[in-house]
Amino acid sequence: MLTEWFVRVVGHDPVMQGLAGGVVIAVLNTLGAALVVAWPNPSERSLDGALGFAAGVMLSASFTSLILPGIEIGGIWPVLVGFALGVLLLDRADQWVPHVHVVITGRNAARADGNARQERADGRFDAREPPVEEDTPTGRKRIDPDDPRTASVLLFIVAITLHNMPEGLAVGVSFGSGNLGDALSLMLAIGIQNVPEGLAVAVAAANAGFGSLFYASLAGVRAGLVEIPLAVFGAFAVGVASPILPYAMGFAAGGMLFVISDEIVPETHARGHERVATLGTMLGVAVMLYLDIALA
Repeated sequence: MLTEWFVRVVGHDPVMQGLAGGVVIAVLNTLGAALVVAWPNPSERSLDGALGFAAGVMLSASFTSLILPGIEIGGIWPVLVGFALGVLLLDRADQWVPHVHVVITGRNAARADGNARQERADGRFDAREPPVEEDTPTGRKRIDPDDPRTASVLLFIVAITLHNMPEGLAVGVSFGSGNLGDALSLMLAIGIQNVPEGLAVAVAAANAGFGSLFYASLAGVRAGLVEIPLAVFGAFAVGVASPILPYAMGFAAGGMLFVISDEIVPETHARGHERVATLGTMLGVAVMLYLDIALA
């Protein structure tokens, strides 16, 4: 039913299907970010449960829509090679992310405390520049570029943007494989998990004082937009060079599993809500397994 409707609307071209899939997952990321307007202060417990659900969906999708189909197409070794490359790329990206605050603000992120002065290389101290004031729905708010919260949110937004890359690529590669059922289930799975992810980015930006809630929503939207061109690229690359398909599937799966283990699980288990996050993960796995069977 869904596959027939999708083909009628989008057509049979894998690149156009990849474009449509990228738009769907980016729109759902936008929906999650926009929820901050109606739900500006979700509890940490709720966010951890939602992110746990996202991890469960990604975990199941990595195997049912990427690793196992990739093995069926090209065997175990191409998938493992691609998997290792995906993990390596995300690991290198994580090594680069901690330096982003310096690039964006031109400052050293390390501060002794909120009132410390900036220490220069010659041992002297320069007074910190005053925080910027911006209008927000609750009045004027100080935005301090040297505030550790600001640095952490900048890093969080950039990290989520980088970690959305394998998701967009996975959707494009899946459509490029020609298995529309698996591609649609993966598209829906990643789109569903993008909702809590987009909300988490927007809430973090709003809580750090990044201007209005609209700007916080925009921060979440920005993080998702990288998925569209990568979805198109994935579908196009596989269509042009079909032998790379099992490598590409392994690569996308490796990147997604790295994100789950390195970022989402530690984040959801850091504030005492491990049980809620774990139950959310189990629910996410169950939802993805159902989608995989229903759309097969």
